[in-house]
Amino acid sequence: MSKKLFRKKNVEDLLQKRGTIQLKQTLGAFDLVLLGIGAIVGTGIFILPGTVAATHAGPGIVFSFIIAAIVCAFAGMCYSEFSSSVPVTGSAYTYGYIVFGEIVAWLVGWALLLEYGLAVAAVATGWSSYLSSLLAGFNIALPTAISGAFNPTDGTFINLPAIFIIFATAFLLTLGIKESTRLNSFMVFLKVAVILLFIGVGMFYVAPTNWQPFLPFGVEGIFSGAALVFFAYLGFDAVSSAAEEVKNPQRNMPIGIIGSLLICTVLYVAVSLVLTGIVPYSELNVSDPVSYVMQLVHQDWIAGIISLGAVVGMMTVILVMSYGGTRLLYALGRDGLLPKSMAELSPKFKTPVKNTWIFALLVAFCAGFVPLSKLTELVNMGTLVAFTIVSIGVINLRKNKNIPSGGFKVPFFPTLPILSFLMCLFLISQLSVHTWIACGIWFMIGLIIYALYGQKHSTMNKK
Repeated sequence: MSKKLFRKKNVEDLLQKRGTIQLKQTLGAFDLVLLGIGAIVGTGIFILPGTVAATHAGPGIVFSFIIAAIVCAFAGMCYSEFSSSVPVTGSAYTYGYIVFGEIVAWLVGWALLLEYGLAVAAVATGWSSYLSSLLAGFNIALPTAISGAFNPTDGTFINLPAIFIIFATAFLLTLGIKESTRLNSFMVFLKVAVILLFIGVGMFYVAPTNWQPFLPFGVEGIFSGAALVFFAYLGFDAVSSAAEEVKNPQRNMPIGIIGSLLICTVLYVAVSLVLTGIVPYSELNVSDPVSYVMQLVHQDWIAGIISLGAVVGMMTVILVMSYGGTRLLYALGRDGLLPKSMAELSPKFKTPVKNTWIFALLVAFCAGFVPLSKLTELVNMGTLVAFTIVSIGVINLRKNKNIPSGGFKVPFFPTLPILSFLMCLFLISQLSVHTWIACGIWFMIGLIIYALYGQKHSTMNKK
């Protein structure tokens, strides 16, 4: 039984299967930085600075963002070594299969499904709020009952806009997806321009007295806030997954990952300082804090532009995260750990249509009925679990003599991977008891599915 649970994929087999479908190496360091910013900037900057400041960290949220960025930077380096050494599909799921074996890979894949699925739901919820704000600028008001997560006390029962954008994205994915660095660059410049506009105008309305007290919830608030705003950095691992298409990955991968994280951290800190400087932190527990404070200072036209930028920017994040979720389901189906129907491709579009719509239906339910705060904590747990596996996995990866030499290597080995592992565990410990219970239930369901189906149908049985 233990041999079955911890059977590993052979690195040489994986590299040989990939060898005939080699992608063109066209991406440079600047392309990777833009890719990282495009994947990261979304709900995290338009929503979380307000809600987390109001309920956990106060103006001290700037330290929360910095702590989360450091954890992501350490984990990002570990991702870089894996992606440059073993440039194959599956991300942390495949890395876990190579280093630790099938049961660990399954649990990492199960955690990533939680991350991708609830991240899409959370971003779609934020998208709905900013769409309502944008339409309000044109004197169009969506009925409260159908434009918010289930909360009868507030008069909301279903979030139809969030469900709509998820289904619209699923439809686009069934037709196929063709990433373009030119399109991504345009979207990045648009989103960053909107953020800089907010900072440039908002700084003139900052009242330093609103920053007092700077740490109303104490140091504990900073760390619990860091565990929550960790959600704001989701997507940086999209940079590491592009290793196969990067020119000189040994040099460009760390530049892309650290560069995008650094730029986004500066933007997050600046937005947080302006937000908490314009109004007291206790008033920021709203679903669209950035446009909200602009309305308070009677800059309605800027609030409209911010809402437009947020609506457009979040759509790309929903698309990328949905794409990641459906392709993870495809990998799990291909390996036999989920039904083979998850890996079936449409004869016409050559895309996994079945798993795309199954994924969309499940995610749409979460977006339509579950509050945003519950979604972000669960997403963070799934992500941090994957990060801990990748961080500690690098140590085992170095011991594998079959790994091709010459890829990017984590500096200060093994100290940095161990620090990354411990910091991820620490952030996990800062999440609420309810999140631990919910994730425990999620992993129990995953273990049951693996015991009843996955281990019997795994393609590794044939070997």
